[in-house]
Amino acid sequence: MPPFGGPFRSGGGPGWPWPVAPPAASRYRARVLAQLPPLRLDDYDFILPEHLIAQAPIRPRDAARMLVVRPDGLEDRGVRDLPSLLGPGDVMVVNDTRVIPARLHARRGQARVEIMLNRHEEAGIWHALIRNARRLKAGDELQVEGAEDCAARVLDDPEGGAARLDFGPDQARLAAALEKAGEIPLPPYITRPDGPTAEDTSDYQTIFARRPGAVAAPTASLHFTEALLQALDARGVARVTVTLHVGAGTFLPVRSDDARAHKLHEEWGEITPEAAARLNAVRAAGGRIIAIGTTALRLLESAAQQDGSIMPFRGLTDLYLLPGHAFRSADALMTNFHLPRSTLFMLVCAFAGDQRMRAAYNHAITQNYRFYSYGDSSLLFRAEDTP
Repeated sequence: MPPFGGPFRSGGGPGWPWPVAPPAASRYRARVLAQLPPLRLDDYDFILPEHLIAQAPIRPRDAARMLVVRPDGLEDRGVRDLPSLLGPGDVMVVNDTRVIPARLHARRGQARVEIMLNRHEEAGIWHALIRNARRLKAGDELQVEGAEDCAARVLDDPEGGAARLDFGPDQARLAAALEKAGEIPLPPYITRPDGPTAEDTSDYQTIFARRPGAVAAPTASLHFTEALLQALDARGVARVTVTLHVGAGTFLPVRSDDARAHKLHEEWGEITPEAAARLNAVRAAGGRIIAIGTTALRLLESAAQQDGSIMPFRGLTDLYLLPGHAFRSADALMTNFHLPRSTLFMLVCAFAGDQRMRAAYNHAITQNYRFYSYGDSSLLFRAEDTP
């Protein structure tokens, strides 16, 4: 299948699902973040030995280890044990986003910059993170290296290392340029001095990847294989697909001492009416909803109502899940091990409880679990309190 899953098109479908909904109002930030007590970033720090940062995935993918975190304790299992940990009537929610080769190198005269496409806005206009952005100003023309017929115009003065770029209305030309000159944007902790390898092109793509648009993989899903999916099907575990195009902001560190002050970049997501109806039916029948990855969980929480029901959703979300958030949508979360001082480590602490997750990460480090995108997995059951 071509990297972009077919020709560009507007709206949904197998091509690029360009956002058509207006930017999400930050209702959560305004109403809830202000009510949370101060969150010291230092409280979410830990020391991780460098040798535990996975530089390549286990093969086969489902041979990875999995730490099960329940309210009553920890259990060392493997990803292949997932069917025995779930049951008939449960449903997994998976993210079908597909990683695009979003890292480009470009020049303005002799000045060289690196572009990380973040989110499409309209008619060839992209929000992007730019390394060496201080060299640019509104009106500058950038020539993409390795794709002579592709250029972008800077629409506004860069702010905070980000700017909007206009690649022109020919979407197929940009797709071809990304295929030719773009790189899969591996996280900075995966060391590739010469750039991503041919193996990374497939390793950093999930079995569910269908809709191009992400600049980072929903890494919890990297563990799934056809054999594992068959075993889950045989167990009677259902599967619902949603889309959240993970943006470049996922790589940005939290710089504020009070974590509440951090701002997430908006990301485009969709839960179809059919998907929402299936999830609500599972919940009504007493089944459990299992979010496969933090991206699926953030999208579910963006669409969750006070009573836990899931509404259809299509648009942008900047939902920031911190300790103190009352989760409504998912009963369990499958996720990899995350960076210290990161929004994702704070998210899992919010979901399963601060003390439990600190104990779980201490256990994972002492037992030599592999961390981050290519690392091992965990299965977290939701804390009804936040001890």
